[in-house]
Amino acid sequence: MNKLIINFTPTGMIPTKDMTPHVPVSINEIVEDVHRAYELGITMAHIHAREEESGEPTYKKEVYAEMISGIRKYAPDLVICASLSGRNFNTLEKRADVLSLEGYLKPDMGSLTLSSLNFNKVASTNAPKMIEDLAKTMKTKGIVPELEVFDVGMINFSYYLVKKDYIRPPLYYNLLFGNIACAQSNLLHTGVMLNDIPKDALVSIAGIGKCQLMMNSLAIAIGKGVRVGLEDNIWYDAERTRLATNTELIERIHVIAKANNREVMTPTEFRTTMDMEPGHGRYGRIYN
Repeated sequence: MNKLIINFTPTGMIPTKDMTPHVPVSINEIVEDVHRAYELGITMAHIHAREEESGEPTYKKEVYAEMISGIRKYAPDLVICASLSGRNFNTLEKRADVLSLEGYLKPDMGSLTLSSLNFNKVASTNAPKMIEDLAKTMKTKGIVPELEVFDVGMINFSYYLVKKDYIRPPLYYNLLFGNIACAQSNLLHTGVMLNDIPKDALVSIAGIGKCQLMMNSLAIAIGKGVRVGLEDNIWYDAERTRLATNTELIERIHVIAKANNREVMTPTEFRTTMDMEPGHGRYGRIYN
């Protein structure tokens, strides 16, 4: 069976210390949580930056640079994806700021949500031109898009981006289930989404909130990757009686993977499959 991609999402933009003391917010906290996850075994880290004083989400490349530098001191091979989210920021200048980092600080990947969508309280606005401009910027910079998909139509938009040569295979998709206004966490929605994914693409599956464990378990059982972390779910149990730590969530994935005879894909194996640079000072992808 295919090796298991573990895409670790430690922070996100929503969890705060008031919601859970376990969410890493400062640069050092985020670096340490990624460090622990790396030692347990992960393939990649999908990181969000927070302002050091307030803990509010930020787009600033200087904050990302400190995080990436801290992570790469002990994990020079780890695949790092920087968030380009439109939930809080919706100008190209801000969303693409982190893409200007170079050399040892350059992210391997940038998240690319393939349409606008509503969360339960806010909207994430991703106009077609914004998606195209982010994709073109990543291609120019040699950064690989992490294709974020919340509903089936978003997959079709990725085909459009390939046709226009804004993105190029090999492709990597995150399929996110359980958001209030998007695909739900059931087998029918999962099957419809997977049916439309290019056959040679890599895929990880996420569940939001109480759906996380179910969708991660399904993904492991059917040979797909997982996206897991406090970004998507702060609780350890569906009854919400116990707050989780990132370490506990990663450890549980390893238990389920072992039960399904799934080996974890190393960062190097992911890089090879995705035609990416080998790490250790060389990051992203060279586009000819």
